[in-house]
Amino acid sequence: MLHAALIGYPSSGKTTLFQLMTSAHEAPRGKSDVSIGISKVPDARLDRLTAMYNPRKRVPATVEFTDLVATTRPGAHALVDVAGYKNADALVHVVRAFRDPAVPHPSGSIDPSRDARAMEDELILADLSVAERRLERIEKDLKKGRSGDLEKERDLVQRCSQALERGQPLRALELASDDLKRLRGFQFLSAKPLLLVINLDEADVAAIGASVERAAERATLTEFLAHAATGAVALCGRIELEIAQLEPADAAAFLADLGLSESGLDRVIRATYDLLGYISFFTVGEDECRAWSIARGTPAQAAAGEIHTDIARGFIRAEVVPYDALVARGSMAACREHGEVRLEGKEYVVLDGDIINFRFAT
Repeated sequence: MLHAALIGYPSSGKTTLFQLMTSAHEAPRGKSDVSIGISKVPDARLDRLTAMYNPRKRVPATVEFTDLVATTRPGAHALVDVAGYKNADALVHVVRAFRDPAVPHPSGSIDPSRDARAMEDELILADLSVAERRLERIEKDLKKGRSGDLEKERDLVQRCSQALERGQPLRALELASDDLKRLRGFQFLSAKPLLLVINLDEADVAAIGASVERAAERATLTEFLAHAATGAVALCGRIELEIAQLEPADAAAFLADLGLSESGLDRVIRATYDLLGYISFFTVGEDECRAWSIARGTPAQAAAGEIHTDIARGFIRAEVVPYDALVARGSMAACREHGEVRLEGKEYVVLDGDIINFRFAT
């Protein structure tokens, strides 16, 4: 399962969004408390497959979101150092762009660009502290005896430290695959993909809608979003709260009136999934239709392991049919008749939307 941590300053709307996305109803309490919830990844393809097969179970892909206690104010450098940050695959920063005199901003003014940069600085400072401590340890170990692996690690950490001192997040570094593997062990915060959720004013939604470009321009975040492994979603938390209280048909009509095809919450969940470079393949049948999450570029044998390690261990072949072909033909049997079901080996790279039946030896 994918893991994402929500971060943000007080009064940004972060915890409200978490509660709406995960159907949680209690906010974190205390300085070290966290709330964890599961969000289903919206996927119209799974809906269509479920309608075709009418299975006993429908299982969507999921993302686990962690809501962490907000830092005190921009520039306070009070990032909470808990496992919820370091174990996350991505960070989701809820940035306040709405105006409400009844809910004052801790810095006294609304400035999304300032808040985004301040949070980035906090991530960078936290990582710099980790890098400096690790360099000290490496130097001590190298004095005891020369080690090629330690020297490579020292060079990498020095490069990271230099970037951090320049105010550059580590996600912007271009690193070789071996260095990327080493970097994962440090769990650097600024190395994680970052999604900005621009929490708009209700009055801005009519003009901006779901357009990230217009929201970023209005919030002066365009330059920030040009950074590597950084994405954004624009929504209005207050409107999302209203939508969540409506029946599905009324919610759809409300969204249509606003010129939106789906809720902002669904867009946040999907954007988090996409930002991490994940795709979905499907298994279908009368018992269950399920979406499985894998990283883009995953070979078939590794994808089989997501279902069960025994399937990966005994892998023989993968029967693969593209989603569009199955929907167009209406059944797997029709796809077989037209030669659209392929037999693929363990090195086959699974594509987004593949429908797969794994053959394996027990």
